[in-house]
Amino acid sequence: MASVADFVLERLREWGVRRIFGYPGDGINGFLGALDRADGDPEFIQVRHEEASAFMACGHAKFTGEVGVCLATSGPGAIHLLNGLYDAKLDGAPVLALVGQQRRVSLGASYQQEVDLQVLLSDVSEFVQTCVDPAQARHLVDRAVRVALERRGVAALVFPNDVQELDAVAAPDREHGAVFSSVGRSRSRLVPEEAELRRAADVLNAGSRVAMLVGQGARGATDEVVHAADVLGAGVAKALLGKDVLPDGLPFVTGSIGLLGTRPSYELMRGCDTLFVVGSGFPYAEWLPREGEARGVQIDVDAGMLGMRYPMEVHLAGDAGATLAALLPLLRRRADTDWWDRIAAWNEAWEGTLRARAEVEADPLNPQLVARELSRHLPERSIVTADSGSSTVWYAQQMKLRAGMRGSLSGTLASMGSAVPYGIAAKLAYPDRPVVAIVGDGAMQMNGLNELITLAKYCRRFSEGTFVVCVFNNRDLNMVTWEQRVLAGDPKYPPSQTIPDVPYARLAELLGLTGVRVERPEDLGPALDAAFAEGGPVVVDAVVDPEIPPLPPHVSLEQTANIAKALAKGDPDGAGLVRKAFVTKLAELVRR
Repeated sequence: MASVADFVLERLREWGVRRIFGYPGDGINGFLGALDRADGDPEFIQVRHEEASAFMACGHAKFTGEVGVCLATSGPGAIHLLNGLYDAKLDGAPVLALVGQQRRVSLGASYQQEVDLQVLLSDVSEFVQTCVDPAQARHLVDRAVRVALERRGVAALVFPNDVQELDAVAAPDREHGAVFSSVGRSRSRLVPEEAELRRAADVLNAGSRVAMLVGQGARGATDEVVHAADVLGAGVAKALLGKDVLPDGLPFVTGSIGLLGTRPSYELMRGCDTLFVVGSGFPYAEWLPREGEARGVQIDVDAGMLGMRYPMEVHLAGDAGATLAALLPLLRRRADTDWWDRIAAWNEAWEGTLRARAEVEADPLNPQLVARELSRHLPERSIVTADSGSSTVWYAQQMKLRAGMRGSLSGTLASMGSAVPYGIAAKLAYPDRPVVAIVGDGAMQMNGLNELITLAKYCRRFSEGTFVVCVFNNRDLNMVTWEQRVLAGDPKYPPSQTIPDVPYARLAELLGLTGVRVERPEDLGPALDAAFAEGGPVVVDAVVDPEIPPLPPHVSLEQTANIAKALAKGDPDGAGLVRKAFVTKLAELVRR
């Protein structure tokens, strides 16, 4: 007789789930036994920490569009999931968490590892329920998967460990209160009414300097976005989660926007008379046009987000691709190319700035040079994952994604520690595609090193083995250090900011992976050539200079004054910081 846990796995198979990320514990013994009996379908991917299993489920969901599933034991296991689950919640990734619980008879007795999981998981979840009867399992699984997919968020199911091992009930008795649910999902495309589309077209056609801002909601609508930009003569900036929506090489694409963004995106927003937002919830008002300076049109599948980031004139609730396809016949082609010519000039100048910044002398490596060289080495169809920290700036500004490439990171939560788990999930889903993880040394020490063990455990199954983990080793929690200087006017505080110089390449070799440590600019290109030719996982330990500033596209007077205050208070890296920041900024001013 099949158990409840057996039934749950079978039901998930029917929903297309083929992989579950997790870590064992006695609170999920019923599921572990069922996974053994399932003979690898779905397969269990053993991580080193439950947080990583949630990150992997989130990464799987982001890169495949499928529901990602993670499994954790009761109490501490469930608590460990939360950070990765919040990453999924805030970035709109469909994830299902299966969590164990103490036996039903123990609940309410302040029992060992007893935590009120309904309360714990209620904020992070769109749907959370505890299965207390075998007859519930069928509709709980169906509802949880459906809610996760349709609401693009987290669903959580809690199973007391005695319920996991009870006999399954595939169909309850047909009586009052019984529920009979089904597996299956038909995709629909939401399109606004014709009148609203015409209103939007009127606004867009009236603009002479249209700026488009696209986010991850525009993924799958690349052709429509390109067509709209072409017809309107618009420039297109990208929110960081939408970095892979359009190739960076298109002449009207200005790249990332915001604090980590580009100067052309900054100029685009300053100079536009019409703002057209497609599938983005980019939150920072200071990087958008001033209120009243631009008319606005927004497309978002989530009507609750319309008009929440900028005062829009027309709010289009709809799927990005379908809505743009319906809107395009109503748009008039703009003959005047003056706006596009200005955008092209900004892009050309910015590319020169990026090149000059990467060439600034550093001790020992300039991190911008590392990112630039890494970008140049990316194979076709690469999947790039980035972590949170100063390395995110180099990813946003120096990394150029081409057509067919994918990229993602912890965008809204901006959590450290996501890049290596994301990369492993991407490689398991697409074993024939190269994967590159861009990680700061802080995130690497937080959990990246542990997940190298997971990478070593599973790497032999990849049909195309390229998996490059590039560690930006600056011995400093660099983004926070710069935030202390720029935002608070305080000098670097070494007790909190300086971290150990860990031999990442040697540790990789101890795990059976390939490790390369790079400390000289002339060795960087050959090291990356070798890493991408290896055909297996490689950790590149790039020893970079912490004094190279992660400059925003525009430095305000307040930020400049705060840096001066930090220096006056005796920043321990003051002398080198001043020289390198001046040379880096000068490289931009010369080319503006």
